[in-house]
Amino acid sequence: MPTSTPALPYWTIAWPLVAWALLAGQAAGMTGSIYIGLMAVGLVGAVLAAVHHAEVVAHKVGEPYGTLVLALAITIIEVALIVSMMLAGGPATTALARDTVFAAVMLILNGIVGICLLAGGSRHREQTFGQLGVSASLTTLAAIAVLTLVLPNYTTSIAGPVYTASQLAFVAIVSLVLYGTFVLVQTVRHRDYFLPAQADSDSHAPPPSGRIAAASGLLLIVGLVAVVLLAKGLAPTIEAAVAHAGAPKAVVGIIIAMVVLLPEGLAAYRAAQANRLQTSLNLALGSALASIGLTIPAVAIVSLATGWTLTLGLDLKSVVLLLLSLFVTSLSLSTGRTTVLQGTVHLVLLATYLFTTIVP
Repeated sequence: MPTSTPALPYWTIAWPLVAWALLAGQAAGMTGSIYIGLMAVGLVGAVLAAVHHAEVVAHKVGEPYGTLVLALAITIIEVALIVSMMLAGGPATTALARDTVFAAVMLILNGIVGICLLAGGSRHREQTFGQLGVSASLTTLAAIAVLTLVLPNYTTSIAGPVYTASQLAFVAIVSLVLYGTFVLVQTVRHRDYFLPAQADSDSHAPPPSGRIAAASGLLLIVGLVAVVLLAKGLAPTIEAAVAHAGAPKAVVGIIIAMVVLLPEGLAAYRAAQANRLQTSLNLALGSALASIGLTIPAVAIVSLATGWTLTLGLDLKSVVLLLLSLFVTSLSLSTGRTTVLQGTVHLVLLATYLFTTIVP
């Protein structure tokens, strides 16, 4: 892996700087279709650089801390993006957090997990992982997902799909409690649940020096912030294209979620290709947990502070797809062994979600 090299490749340093230069140009008023294309290229380059730096940091700190670093870094920036768009858009963006979080969970459970299982199974026929860590992740994810995205439709103090102020505060607190407990279990009390059953293929590679790891950590943050800001800068163009195509507004949330999840997705895919499925699942499920467990409390604070109504409950079609995805994920990861079959099932569910979003 590139994490064992004595110095960082030049391209991993250059792309985040290029991305920030493009952002500066946009702030200075540079526009046009060619410049939009350059921003898209800069976005892809920044994503690839972020993946490299995340792997350097992960190799330095070891599992499961390395996957937690990437999941938390991306989720915190995702939360900042959603909150900034809510504050800029006002009450009209009451469903933005719900749509983004739901898209992220579906893309992770069916997209990232599906691609990793299919790619790993195609290359290695059968892959193994520790069931205890996966079970802990799925248990916590199912609880938070249902409490935040399904239950608001069925409470009676106020007509759904919203919570009252006290209900919203309660759900925000329990989401933080569940996620905080999960992180404690993952990193302290039961860290061994999340470690690979067998040694990683790069376990004997020398870890990077402290100086290289620190530089990668800084460049990871710089790159991830650039990714989110470029995605935000491209959002109006994406919204216009979606509107011109006559597609539902939810498609915009899916596209932005795809961009934000690219670094995690690529890192998880590369780990699965290297027969490190435990790392892939740590990344995917940990990211889903961080996404919903941190985003909902953050937007709840914004809602309570501004007095805006926060729409959280999903429609019936989305509830069915969410529960089906959680159920299938629990079954496909219940044996500690996976093949291409499980990956195919997850990708079919992803295709169904995307298709029914465009053709509801």
